Amino acid sequence: MARPQSRFVCQSCGESYLRWEGQCRSCGSWNSLVETIVHEPSPSARATARVRAAAASQPEPLAGPAVEAAGPPRLSVGIGELDRVLGGGLVAGSLVLIGGEPGIGKSTLLLQAAAGVAREVAASGGHVLVASGEESIAQVRLRATRLGLATGPTGEAVHVVAEADVGRIVELATASSPALLVVDSIQTMSVEELDGPPGSVGQVRESALRLLELAKRSGMAVVLVGHVTKDGTLAGPKALEHLVDAVLNLEGERYASVRLLRATKNRFGSTEEVGVFEMGETGLAEVVDPARAFLVEHDVDAPGSIVAPTLEGTRPLLVEVQGLVTPAGYAAPARRAAGIDPNRLALLIAVLGRRAGIGLGNQDVYANLAGGLSVAEPGLDLPLALALASSLRDRPIARGTVAVGEVGLLGELRAVSGLERRLREAARLGFRRAFVPRTGLPSGRVDAIGLDVVAVGSVREAIERALGVDDDADGSRVPRRRRSMADARPPMLG
Repeated sequence: MARPQSRFVCQSCGESYLRWEGQCRSCGSWNSLVETIVHEPSPSARATARVRAAAASQPEPLAGPAVEAAGPPRLSVGIGELDRVLGGGLVAGSLVLIGGEPGIGKSTLLLQAAAGVAREVAASGGHVLVASGEESIAQVRLRATRLGLATGPTGEAVHVVAEADVGRIVELATASSPALLVVDSIQTMSVEELDGPPGSVGQVRESALRLLELAKRSGMAVVLVGHVTKDGTLAGPKALEHLVDAVLNLEGERYASVRLLRATKNRFGSTEEVGVFEMGETGLAEVVDPARAFLVEHDVDAPGSIVAPTLEGTRPLLVEVQGLVTPAGYAAPARRAAGIDPNRLALLIAVLGRRAGIGLGNQDVYANLAGGLSVAEPGLDLPLALALASSLRDRPIARGTVAVGEVGLLGELRAVSGLERRLREAARLGFRRAFVPRTGLPSGRVDAIGLDVVAVGSVREAIERALGVDDDADGSRVPRRRRSMADARPPMLG
């Protein structure tokens, strides 16, 4: 059989060329030519295709046989948090992509998952195949020994091959029929028919296509490891994310112990779930109580700190929001945010100055979520505003207080989803008071939560009640301040 030929196909207009060119001569797009294998079918292949098309399934009405309520069969990986994010386990014949920063723990997590699947299938004589294009077999064994997986049933049921040729990996998987195939990583894989180097757009896409065909044809689950670019997105073509059935991202600071696993795409489950792990000497361990994983106990009350009950999918997580406000040392004040959207921080600074009398225009502002967590939900607006006001006035918020709510451009507070669930989790962890938006408050069930729920309608009102105000001699309301250097500052409210 003739060797398949490759062409460079424009991703904008579909025009093909024999050689790579910087600009497509047909549509004028730059850097849009991707090397692609072109299969020229023989006359016998065309005849076979016509026969298959004639015998193909016909359209059926939607009111056909009922679909099983249990859904597609799933294979548990033996890690509860990973199964939770996947929607109950790996679906047979599915292709899953896991991405993350270098050193975040992707290979470690998948080796543990391979061992978990091996425990499930070892009794029936099944096994798991791990194809590593980055490490040798000895290096994989060294990691397995460190994790305690190199002996016992897992040591016998997990097979490792150091191979970067996708064709060879497909041959080995077809011959041995493993229950799970792990490919680490897709950027190191290559297809013999393409001349491009491993990691190029053409190689990554063609490798993923062949592994997808293997998964659908054989019914085995295939998991790919993907690298990320400098901006945090998965490397390779965007089409790679469209090819796979699920895309999982492992997040967290490399030098912090807590890791979060999120699903940005899942054809067989929800994308709202999140898994919480802690990196230790024996690999990634499931966090028993995720709600308190990002909380730190302080010996004394500190200005600029408050706890926010966030909601990751159906799971409430409590995180400490920290704000620091200092006089600007240069003409342009600094604005720095870690774990928080910088655009949202800039919006809050403008709202606080215009609607709440908290002038931060000539102040350096720093905002941080403790523990390396990144949260993008608008429910962080109110706790962040309170943290910044507390830091500016050097007045701590009472310990045992949580706050949640979205702040609008008019300074009003808007409701957030899952408020009752957030408050119940805060009460379980020992918090005593909560500042929440007045709109959207669960009526009739607040008293049963076990918190002193303070309903406020605006960010100005929330700051007044959280930091405290006194009545002056003339009856005007002024903030209650410490007798310190803060007394020399202008009052918080106009």
